[in-house]
Amino acid sequence: MSTTAAIEVIGLRKRFGTAVALDGMSFAVTTGRVTGFVGPNGAGKSTTMRVVLGLDAADEGRALIGGRPYGSLRRPLSRVGALLDAGALQPSRSARNHLLWLAHSQGLTAERVDKVVEQVGLRPVIRRKAGGYSLGMRQRLGIAAALLGDPPVLMLDEPFNGLDPEGIVWIRGFLRSLAAEGRAVLVSSHLMSELQDTADHLVVVGRGRVIADAGVAELLASTARGRVTLRTTASPDAATVLTGEGATVTPSGWDTLTVSGLAAERVVALLNARAVPFSEVAPHRATLEEAYLELTRDAVQFRAAAVRGEAR
Repeated sequence: MSTTAAIEVIGLRKRFGTAVALDGMSFAVTTGRVTGFVGPNGAGKSTTMRVVLGLDAADEGRALIGGRPYGSLRRPLSRVGALLDAGALQPSRSARNHLLWLAHSQGLTAERVDKVVEQVGLRPVIRRKAGGYSLGMRQRLGIAAALLGDPPVLMLDEPFNGLDPEGIVWIRGFLRSLAAEGRAVLVSSHLMSELQDTADHLVVVGRGRVIADAGVAELLASTARGRVTLRTTASPDAATVLTGEGATVTPSGWDTLTVSGLAAERVVALLNARAVPFSEVAPHRATLEEAYLELTRDAVQFRAAAVRGEAR
């Protein structure tokens, strides 16, 4: 599927007093794929999304949806759907009336409301007061609201929050299906494990600027490159042998070591020569969480002290 830019963020700068929220933020979100938008607390994710949606004004730069600023869009719900705060609703109003109010403001029909309710699985509870909804149900309601105008662009902030395991499985497939229809889907999340199974592309930000802008597969391959996973019941002996040959050895489990600086074949030969037992030597399979932590190591603003017993 060919991709075109649906959201363009170009050189955004934004200060709140003396605090720099955005420092030249630039990236594009293309159609036909799910783009993860990640970074530490204070990295500028929420501010960027608010600027794109016209809720905050940038000091410099531009944010465009389909080549136009949000403020110039006619019937904006038909151009971009957004979920920024699942709690932004009138608690005394039924969930269906909440959606009807939004739909009528955009010239949309009750039939469209019923369709999105069915899509997100809320039909059995849609006439309940929204204030009685759990967080997971509010997330589904927020996604339904974002879909009302059948927009080609979706922006969702932490949509996995509050969902039970069944809900997480559902939203993974749902987001992928929306992208497969040709939509651009931007998802901000702290749950790297969920994005690894959902996103095609990742924009990693820190301190108000882009750190990485690449495909998920590319980031995982880059993180894993040159590393070997070793399973052994003799970790101290294996570490001694391998570090003696110039490798960097890091514990990654009670019987697992991650080895950098030696090829897998060389690791096998060294351990066999010293009669060190092992059950597996294989190229390291990186996780998105590993890639994220490596990329953002210098961008974290709020870091707790290490717990005693953690790797130092």
